Amino acid sequence: MSQVNMLEAKSSLSKLVERVASGQENEIIIARNGRPAARLLAIEKAPAARRLGVAKGKFRVPADIDTCNDEVARLFGVDRAG
Repeated sequence: MSQVNMLEAKSSLSKLVERVASGQENEIIIARNGRPAARLLAIEKAPAARRLGVAKGKFRVPADIDTCNDEVARLFGVDRAG
């Protein structure tokens, strides 16, 4: 844990954030007039959510899937004619 004054924090915020985000520092205390005023911490990473594509290879898309596009558009009130 290190401590920086407000002026240093203002002028080098991106470097301070990088230090905590990379794990180089656990936290950085920002002081005002020599007294701790704020604490800069990295946000804990949330577990990765399941992404699109998890069913890849489990379904077969028929070759004629687009044959009814105009009919579907009409049902949704979209004029695809022009």
